[in-house]
Amino acid sequence: NMFLTRHVLCSTFQSRCFSSNQPLIVNTIDKDGISTISLNKAPVNTLNLEMIQELSDVIKTTEMSAKGIVLTSSLAKVFCAGLDIMEMYQPERKKAEVFWSTFQDLWISLYGCKIPTVAAINGQSPAGGCVLALSCDYRVMVGPKYVIGLNESQLGMSAPFWVKDMMLNTIGQRQTELALQLSTLFTADEAFKIGLVDKVVGTSEECMNTAHEMVTNMASIPSEARHVTKMLMRQPTLEKLTSRKSEDVDVFVSYILQPSVQQGIERYLKGLKNKSKKK
Repeated sequence: NMFLTRHVLCSTFQSRCFSSNQPLIVNTIDKDGISTISLNKAPVNTLNLEMIQELSDVIKTTEMSAKGIVLTSSLAKVFCAGLDIMEMYQPERKKAEVFWSTFQDLWISLYGCKIPTVAAINGQSPAGGCVLALSCDYRVMVGPKYVIGLNESQLGMSAPFWVKDMMLNTIGQRQTELALQLSTLFTADEAFKIGLVDKVVGTSEECMNTAHEMVTNMASIPSEARHVTKMLMRQPTLEKLTSRKSEDVDVFVSYILQPSVQQGIERYLKGLKNKSKKK
């Protein structure tokens, strides 16, 4: 149950230094009431507890004041690289429980958001980045060089049931089964072909313009009717988690605290350290 990727978390210390000097998230609302929420946690927008909590709070606040949300990144080449592995390396049990529960709450807030949400995927989007994108109502992605997908199995992990269900709802049984087993990271064009993203564009500027157009169009639909329709599709998936939140936290924490899993995380961190030394 871990959203990480191979090139993700190579600089946790650097990431935390950046977060002390600038906001983790930049939220602007334009004259038409459309919010642009930009992830701003250099170097790769890793999701530690602080970042997850802040993003969750911003979404909850924004859905009360804006007409729609474009979720994107202020970084040049990364949308979001996934969960911060250091949150899962030798944690105290209580801290790990709070971390996973907070991540659950973020997903619940975004997947069931009362106002329309569009992901403007303007960089790499593996693992937890893919989760954020999938949680939105519509996805625009810059091609051709960036990738998106859930690559947990490559790291000896599996996606939690609620993420599996969300992907299943988006791309269907067979594509989900193959993608999760093979840890597939799809190029933008491949992702479009299977329905993982809804549109591929050539530049970040075009990505933002297309996302803004779509969220404005969605916001023009009578809001109650649109949200009720959305929840007809998404409520069963949300309720599967909300009715089993504590159980899912226990499963996650018990799993990551196993000695064999901690040893795997340690090997992974050592591998990243060795790679950074060679550069």
